[in-house]
Amino acid sequence: MGLPLLAVACCALLAFVARPHCAEAAKARHFKWEISNIFWSPDCEEKVVIGINGQFPGPTIRARVGDTIHVELKNALHTEGVVIHWHGIRQIGTPWADGTAAISQCAINPEETFTYRFVVDRPGTYFYHGHYGMQRAAGLYGSLIVDVAEGEEEPFKYDGELNLLLSDWYHESIHTQMVMLSSKPFRWIGEPQSLLINGRGQFNCSMAAAHTPGATQCPAAAVNRQCAPVVLPVLPNKTYRLRLASTTSLASLNLAIGNHKLTVVEADGNYVDPFAVDDIDLYSGDSYSVLLTTDQDPSSNYWVTVGVRGRLPKTPPALAVLNYRPNAASKLPSLAPPVTPAWDDYAHSKAFTYRIRARAGTPPPPATADRRIELLNTQNKMDGGIKWSINNASMVLPATPYLGSLKLGLNKSGLAAPAPAPETFSRGYDLRSPPANPNTTAGPNVYALAHGATVDVVLQNANALAANVSEVHPWHLHGHDFWVLGYGEGGYRGDAADEARLNRRDPPLRNTVVIFPYGWTKIRFVADNPGVWAFHCHIEPHLHMGMGVVFAEAVDRVGEVPKEGMMCGATASALVNGGHL
Repeated sequence: MGLPLLAVACCALLAFVARPHCAEAAKARHFKWEISNIFWSPDCEEKVVIGINGQFPGPTIRARVGDTIHVELKNALHTEGVVIHWHGIRQIGTPWADGTAAISQCAINPEETFTYRFVVDRPGTYFYHGHYGMQRAAGLYGSLIVDVAEGEEEPFKYDGELNLLLSDWYHESIHTQMVMLSSKPFRWIGEPQSLLINGRGQFNCSMAAAHTPGATQCPAAAVNRQCAPVVLPVLPNKTYRLRLASTTSLASLNLAIGNHKLTVVEADGNYVDPFAVDDIDLYSGDSYSVLLTTDQDPSSNYWVTVGVRGRLPKTPPALAVLNYRPNAASKLPSLAPPVTPAWDDYAHSKAFTYRIRARAGTPPPPATADRRIELLNTQNKMDGGIKWSINNASMVLPATPYLGSLKLGLNKSGLAAPAPAPETFSRGYDLRSPPANPNTTAGPNVYALAHGATVDVVLQNANALAANVSEVHPWHLHGHDFWVLGYGEGGYRGDAADEARLNRRDPPLRNTVVIFPYGWTKIRFVADNPGVWAFHCHIEPHLHMGMGVVFAEAVDRVGEVPKEGMMCGATASALVNGGHL
């Protein structure tokens, strides 16, 4: 059956104003999910995880560009709310579906149901995860893959596809972790016990013990399928697309495949100028596509190694097997697994990161910015505890979601007009020493952005409370992609030398970007998507400790917001008394 006449007319119009996606009418894809606590053994140690429809990780969503996703989500957790953030989906026209508790919606209460509806407008490798408390660290995540529209093609060729969702795993519950992070005196949660590949890992043993002194060999046949080693079946002399995404709570990662090169072709749902590497760094929140050619000895299988970067690794690497068929999947590779670069080899990390450039045809950034916001990342003390702060304010979220309070114009407790957040920091701040005054205060950290404004953000890293410590921070922006203009060492000055470091010719579009220790990163985006959007460190404990800001963008232009997402705090009483969203 052909397209309706109106759809044909719309397609003809779209051909002149955008990439047409009209070979086939877009579809509505419906999912019905129940979120609950379940017993699971991600690394062969049984614990309680947050699952979806009784499984971990959650179901993979697969759609095509232009499709509308409907997820009817029931919260079957007994004592806590829940939301789902669709990481990398810009939510154009649907900011209420972004899934950020206290920002875009109320948390969904136990036994309540909320339906997310949104359009996926670009192809790419994405994922979803919990965005309430630290539920991502409890296993609430899954993959979201968006294929090109029917009749269109990717700008690269491949014969098959493999999907790897990477994460880390703590044996301690998130509730205990949150108490530790909020305790006075402060208690650090430590490093994760395991790294997981597609939700599977092995604790206290190694599949490659023969190559790892002191390690215990894992059983040849997995007793529990929930933690069985991941096997990636391939045929010789083919090219495969590996979709990679990191939803880790803490760890930065590096992935390598024995004897194989990887060609990077996509980052965060945007095509990049292809380049080949031996291994790839993934920070929490990153997603990539790489091409792998199976051109090695077909009589062997090969190790896939995932190791920790940016922190002294106390978590052993995760291993999977690249299984050249018809070899048996149980045939272990004879060669030792690739070795992850040294955790503090930042030169290696920077060399990889700096090679990421936009593919030809990517829209360029505006030549100039209307506004520059500079965000100093520091670790501080507050009331006997430890927090992360931005320009000396540690983010605290309200009981009433900003999207609702700002749209309704509520003035109670300053909800509609939070105090202006500082847009810069003192150039006299000593970035390489612990803060002279370690104390900080709580703040809403809300920045109001004019509709259509071009905004530059400079992320500035600094020394933590301990001497000679500056951590890696991957920052994720909701509701937008941004151009990564450049990186620098030391303090950002904005002078000619800093400007000379910027890439204005082919900066990549991303939604997540890293700031390296004692360095800065500069990004640019256009505030063209009305809503209220989080911008935060994607490391779960850092966000929990206040490392983030909020961009409130032309909320008066937001269309009708579903009331069921705003029935909490001050918006609930306003809506009951006749308010309209």
